[in-house]
Amino acid sequence: MTYEEATRYILNIPKFTKKNKPEHISRFLEYLGNPQKERKILHVAGTNGKGSVCVYLSTMLLAQKKTVGLFVSPHLIKMNERIVINGKQVSDETFLQLFEYVLDITEKMQEAGLPHPTFFEFLFGMAMTAFARTGVEYIVLETGLGGRLDATNSIEKPLATAITSIGLDHTEILGDTVEKIAFEKAGIIKPGVPVFYSDTCEKSNRVIENEADMRGAPCKKIGKDAYEILGIRDKHIAFSCANAYYGNTAWTLNNIGTYQPGNAMLAMEIMRFIFGSDGKTDAWREVLSQVKWAGRMEEILPGVYVDGAHNVSAVENFVRSVQMQKKENIVLFSVVRDKNYEEMIACLCKELKTDFYVLTRIENERGASMDELQNIFNRHTDKPVIIKESAREALQYVLERQRDREIYCLGSLYLAGELELIISETTMLLSSKGPH
Repeated sequence: MTYEEATRYILNIPKFTKKNKPEHISRFLEYLGNPQKERKILHVAGTNGKGSVCVYLSTMLLAQKKTVGLFVSPHLIKMNERIVINGKQVSDETFLQLFEYVLDITEKMQEAGLPHPTFFEFLFGMAMTAFARTGVEYIVLETGLGGRLDATNSIEKPLATAITSIGLDHTEILGDTVEKIAFEKAGIIKPGVPVFYSDTCEKSNRVIENEADMRGAPCKKIGKDAYEILGIRDKHIAFSCANAYYGNTAWTLNNIGTYQPGNAMLAMEIMRFIFGSDGKTDAWREVLSQVKWAGRMEEILPGVYVDGAHNVSAVENFVRSVQMQKKENIVLFSVVRDKNYEEMIACLCKELKTDFYVLTRIENERGASMDELQNIFNRHTDKPVIIKESAREALQYVLERQRDREIYCLGSLYLAGELELIISETTMLLSSKGPH
């Protein structure tokens, strides 16, 4: 079997299986030889920012001279992005080896009358196998959806759990109120295991704290008073920490998202819990200033930013970040139809002084109707709203009209992935041609 055949098989899994019960995941791990055993696992859930927190944790653990496995989702270009060992994505060859092993295990399970793992479960099994084979000491796990019923929640005794900001997303599955969604996220809290969480609002805070209290889990809130944003300079955001543990030197992130210091602070507090006086905070500060997290307020070309904001709370955070830039801008937008895009669009039009908007289709069957999106934009703004049939055409259109303006692309991680791929392919093409 080839790498391409393996990825095609995984992509087709949703066509012949459905979500399994939590006990099935435990059986799956047993068939895999319980690869989670003897590992120090950090488990992260939340609506927005959980991927960033996972990457920050992994990066600081490496700076602490630890070996680390990182499992995140979704991927933007290649599935390999989901399985990272000591800072590097697994190779195509390793990915294929992991796939073949897990497929063999899956066939044995089916012979025993057990259902096939889902798309996410299969990749989770591959990741845990990879981490066990390489013998990493730490594993950082990002939940796929929710928390309580997520495959990653099969880990019985993590070292610590974390819950990032809570907002309305996937409401058809997780519930239509902040409290219901917080309850699903808080499902990762384990008896006696410390939980660290971001201060979102009183409603979600109360749910998390109640769940922690019921499980006897030490609970720490990371509030807005834990840090202070000092400003944005040279495409980096600077912040200071209220706790003397981190020193009185400013910390910087290679990002302009005003929400990222909060994510970094959450990760830093988990590191402080793990290492205490042995924490190499100078090393943490150095590596955090260099972290680039694809598709999260990432500058993919000069003055062109891609952000994966795909729900209302994420768009509100995005808007605050752009407002700090105080520059003219263009917005390139696309979204899937099961999101609350009316409110997302209203927020963009009301809060940003944008010269014009460009809408594009994403190569996914869940993509929203362009005509409907255009009508919604027209209800909320009198600025031009242009439709382009593909992300490539849309990107070319805005680049030709950029001038001194910043271009912001958001609304869907599918859009972020398509733009990342376009830039990657263009860069590779120019590189192959060599200097003129």
